[in-house]
Amino acid sequence: MAREFRPDSAEALRDAVAGALADGTPLQVVGAGSKEGFGAPLDLPRLRVDGLRGIASYEPEELVMTAAAGTPMAEIEARLADNRQQLAFEPADYGALLGGAPGRGTIGGVLACNLSGPRRIKAGAARDHFLGVQAVTGRGELIKAGGRVVKNVTGYDICKLLAGSFGTLAVMTEVSIKVLPAAEETLTLLLAGLEPADGLGALRAAMASAYDVSGAAYLPAAAALRCTALSAAGSGIAALRLEGPGPSLRHRAEALKGLLRLPGAEVDELDTQGSKAFWREVRDVAPLPGASVLWRVSAPPGAGAGMIEALAPLRPQWLADWAGGLLWLALDAAAADLADGGAAAIRSALAAHGGHATLIRADAELRARVDVFQPQAAPLARLSARVKESFDPEHILNPGRMYRDV
Repeated sequence: MAREFRPDSAEALRDAVAGALADGTPLQVVGAGSKEGFGAPLDLPRLRVDGLRGIASYEPEELVMTAAAGTPMAEIEARLADNRQQLAFEPADYGALLGGAPGRGTIGGVLACNLSGPRRIKAGAARDHFLGVQAVTGRGELIKAGGRVVKNVTGYDICKLLAGSFGTLAVMTEVSIKVLPAAEETLTLLLAGLEPADGLGALRAAMASAYDVSGAAYLPAAAALRCTALSAAGSGIAALRLEGPGPSLRHRAEALKGLLRLPGAEVDELDTQGSKAFWREVRDVAPLPGASVLWRVSAPPGAGAGMIEALAPLRPQWLADWAGGLLWLALDAAAADLADGGAAAIRSALAAHGGHATLIRADAELRARVDVFQPQAAPLARLSARVKESFDPEHILNPGRMYRDV
């Protein structure tokens, strides 16, 4: 059987899946390959989706775009920018993070991995903006769900199911997404000189306020020094993003400064351009070193400081997003030499709080040896298996990429 397929239509993709099903040959589903190193490694014939590309329809006044799943994110974002609109969930670009080139991701890959950036705390995840889909299941069937307008929620659950499924259930060929107006202006408050507990506490206080914060991140001193968007950084920095009309920004910024008045903290600001650069770096985890092992840990925001303290023996380089609800942990060489890449220690520390830890970057040997995704409790694992059987009973699509039996 051929080692790579690159169909240029939904029907050709359906035929490729049907052929693999008939031959009993599983397929590795990829877009442009920018996230191929994310998940357990697979050595299977590749079914590429980046031959399906192009924006089928875009209705700025209706806030909806429909595009082929292989359409590059650069094309999507450029078209939206022309109309001062955006993907509000701010999807990350993992290209450089995974050792490749930035800017190669596709809209289908973003939704398949449910990638969401710093604005998730305000706008929700990628799946919350996923309105409609056309896809080919592991049965070789072409299906449609949802619609092109925000009001149409028919089949919306299927969109949510496919978002974050990493191509294990169906191969998306076309997607419809909700878009939103871009902010008129952006202002970022930087609170410098705060230790992690105080900095993370300031982020939570800001998120609990009425000031409509759309980004809340903490960079310890080491990460702040590596952030090129900061002109100078010698200590930990808590960053808060505000978006909207200029007068509103100034009012909310001054109110937040009063609310977060902390002894020893120095306050600075980034304007719209500086803010865009800074939050792009946070989104793409640029301030962390190129360590061989990188974990993404999601937990309740109040658990962040305790998690960092508990994991101190691993000596991680780290940064926090989502007001402390998302921790990025880059392990140094000594920790990376652990047989499990720190999995047991991280998941043990997480157990007391709830949440999940995902191994984002590691070599293929480590990703084959440990659970890349948080192990599922037995009832959830049974449910996942039943869903897989419904969509892909012969396990043709990305078998084992997320879990060994899915």
